[in-house]
Amino acid sequence: MPTVRQPAVAGSFYPASREALVRDLGQLLSQAIEPDENSPCPKALIVPHAGYIYSGKTAAAGYASLRRCASTITRVILLGPVHRVTVQGLALPDAQAFMTPLGSIEIDQEAIKSLAGMAQVSVNGEAHLAEHSLEVQLPFLQTLLGPFKLVPLAVGTASNGQVAEVLERLWGGPETLIVISSDLSHFKPYEQASRIDRETVQRILTGVPLYTYEQACGATPINGMLLAAKMHGLTAHLVELCNSGDTAGNRQQVVGYAAFTFTESLKASNSSGDDDSKRGEILLSIARAAISKALGQPCSEADQSAEWLKEPGAVFVTLQKQGKLRGCVGSFEPFRPLLLDVQANAQASALRDSRFKPLTLAEWPDVQIELSLLGPKQQIVFTSQADALGQLQGGVDGIIFEFNQHRSTFLPQVWEQLPDPRQFMAHLKLKAGLPQDFWSDAIRLYRYHVRKWSEIKRTGGV
Repeated sequence: MPTVRQPAVAGSFYPASREALVRDLGQLLSQAIEPDENSPCPKALIVPHAGYIYSGKTAAAGYASLRRCASTITRVILLGPVHRVTVQGLALPDAQAFMTPLGSIEIDQEAIKSLAGMAQVSVNGEAHLAEHSLEVQLPFLQTLLGPFKLVPLAVGTASNGQVAEVLERLWGGPETLIVISSDLSHFKPYEQASRIDRETVQRILTGVPLYTYEQACGATPINGMLLAAKMHGLTAHLVELCNSGDTAGNRQQVVGYAAFTFTESLKASNSSGDDDSKRGEILLSIARAAISKALGQPCSEADQSAEWLKEPGAVFVTLQKQGKLRGCVGSFEPFRPLLLDVQANAQASALRDSRFKPLTLAEWPDVQIELSLLGPKQQIVFTSQADALGQLQGGVDGIIFEFNQHRSTFLPQVWEQLPDPRQFMAHLKLKAGLPQDFWSDAIRLYRYHVRKWSEIKRTGGV
């Protein structure tokens, strides 16, 4: 009979019952942002491994990036640090399968055979018996992927090169996903932990190895992944960063969590320039028809049957009249079909932008519509306001500003009016309802890029 590793932390790190686990995973993944349709599929992830009430939201944000390519993945290489047993090198299990409340996962015996002869790899069932860093990732993978085989490696004392060598042996193609399991800093006061974690994130994003386990308990597998990523030309992207003080813990002693994806450089878009232009024409037509209908003057609409209109999308609709802003409303994140988002934000920009009186039918013929489709947001990690300002890319970045309940954004187009990063940031704070000289370490900034379409200048007539 094949040996099966039974779950060790079900009921403590995550629910032991299938029903409760399915419910919790559904809730966590439903809160995660859908990947942009043009974003490349990740080759690798770094995700945290605390109890789901602490780090589940961050892990889900990382795993959500797999949705578009989940059907392609049939093998997962999972690396996590050992917490309870001393291990030299990387330890494979002696089991033929790993069990969770969601079912059994087969260990990829052929892949394990390919590691034969590597001095840094051994079989050590004890290292896996109670190890949580690998186990907590499995229910996420079972929920998002179809059938897959697993290669779990518990990482102990090893060099960056030894880990990278193992990853290289198992690299494979699009069917193989690499998952690195690691939390960040441990048991520091909130502000100190935030500073340490921001530095750690910056090192990961720039491919600089970590130098202490104070930065991340999984520093060894992370460093191996950074080396492998450099050899394969992968780029790291921060998906989410927080700590237990932001979720379910106190702020006296916190644990840091981050999710990253590693992707190849974005190749040519699947859509040609002509296709992109055609989409813009359709979206602008939908926006104009929605406003016309709201003003009591229905007009013909573009065909709304295209499948891409049913996918989630976040759009800002900007109205200009004689070269001046006449309304601008949009969505920060995709939470409904693109078609509905365009229609709702078009009508809101015309009638419910609190800075302007509702648009009138008499004005309507002289109004020009501009649409900005937001790409995925990426958190900016900084150590000070000066550091944050230095990372802004004028004319390129749209920026989301968040501080507690205060939130605002400027599209990349706003750089035309506010080219100085200091003025750009000052007005972003004012828009969020804060003084322009306000600053706090609790501020969060995100960048995004947009695809933009504008109507030609209108001279009357709908």
